[in-house]
Amino acid sequence: MTTPNFTLGEHVSITCSGETGQVIGHAIYLTSSTQCLVRYRAANGRAVEKWWNVEALSAADAPPAAG
Repeated sequence: MTTPNFTLGEHVSITCSGETGQVIGHAIYLTSSTQCLVRYRAANGRAVEKWWNVEALSAADAPPAAG
């Protein structure tokens, strides 16, 4: 069994769009790519939670703290 490339809570970038978010879930399959559930704000401002193959993600810096 393989382990996810990203840890829960880690900030990632969606490579094709540059949008960034936080990993909130993992799915590991026997015959398919590992996926991460990412919560992020889409370019149009909508809040989104979507599954992405780990190959479509890269590590990102955490956003600055609000305040």
